Amino acid sequence: MRLLHTSDWHLGRAFHRVNMLEAQAAFIDHLVTTVRERGVDAVAVSGDVYDRAVPPLAAIELFDDALHRLADLGVPTVMISGNHDSARRLGVGAGLIGRAGIHLRTGPAACGTPVLLPDAHGDVAFYGLPYLEPALVKDEFGVRKATHESVLAAAMDRVRADLATRPPGTRSVVLAHAFVTGGEPSDSERDITVGGVAAVPAGVFAGVDYAALGHLHGSQTITERVRYSGSPLPYSFSEADHRKSMWLVDLGADGSVTADRVACPLPRPLARIRGSLEDLLADPELERHTEAWVEATLTDPVRPPEPMARLTGRFPHTLSLVFDPERAPEDPAASYVRRLAGRSDQQIAEDFVAHVRGAGPDERERVVLQDAFDAVRADEAVREVAR
Repeated sequence: MRLLHTSDWHLGRAFHRVNMLEAQAAFIDHLVTTVRERGVDAVAVSGDVYDRAVPPLAAIELFDDALHRLADLGVPTVMISGNHDSARRLGVGAGLIGRAGIHLRTGPAACGTPVLLPDAHGDVAFYGLPYLEPALVKDEFGVRKATHESVLAAAMDRVRADLATRPPGTRSVVLAHAFVTGGEPSDSERDITVGGVAAVPAGVFAGVDYAALGHLHGSQTITERVRYSGSPLPYSFSEADHRKSMWLVDLGADGSVTADRVACPLPRPLARIRGSLEDLLADPELERHTEAWVEATLTDPVRPPEPMARLTGRFPHTLSLVFDPERAPEDPAASYVRRLAGRSDQQIAEDFVAHVRGAGPDERERVVLQDAFDAVRADEAVREVAR
């Protein structure tokens, strides 16, 4: 069976101030063309179809168009909800849509119930594991501690239990939306940290032939059987070095996996340039970036006048301007944002406690802080689902 693995469409999202709907429509065209021309037998979409729980109408219309075109090709599609999607909204009409060969899996209760798609060698069981917010699904899975690893492991136990009841030789594909250990994140993914831990080990997917992952925006191979497709378009300048693509996966009769990348069309290349304003305006090596979307980091010790206007004179598609003056690390004028870069909410809170009282929190206080952050995350998730 040949399947096309994609994820993280984020329909409705902009790139800085640029509306990406036209680029997203071009990707859908490319997806449909790939399915038709490359002999694809099934499409796997591993979450974050939309960028937010209540997407704009234009994004919904584009999604509707994609579903109709895939259904017209007669190629079944299995799709899960991600942490950006409203699982309840995305899942509306799933039973009816399933009759057209579009199988939406948005609820935790169905994790162990596969979509069975046959080929010449028997059935391939597709299991959809939507994004599982630990605080909301721990009771469903009967886990004592609400962590990403515990709920995903419990969901995979259901998958393996169901698979054990299938005829020998039944192959299996799992769609999941999670942060798996070994994956490289970017700036455009929403943080899903719970209890100070975001990642789950790849070993949780043991026993299945292929795990089609979503959430991280870079296409990457965790193991030969566990892969991220990445987002088809860039959504932050941290993705400037990404090669945007989908995975074309051939699942052999014996469960063997071979995978090739199918490049996605990009409206413009991305470029990150750094230096003083005068250097950026004069450097001939930067001429190749004149048609790119540009993020410029200025290192001038004093902010120069009208930097954006001057930059766009040479780089018309400059979208982001960052000031990072070259100063010694101990300089009190060093950027506050720079000092906080790469630090978690928990670390920032602990530093604040240390600053206020002269000593950092003890272990009990660290637990209280983490519980507070987790409670806020859970409350936000509950309110988003209820919208």
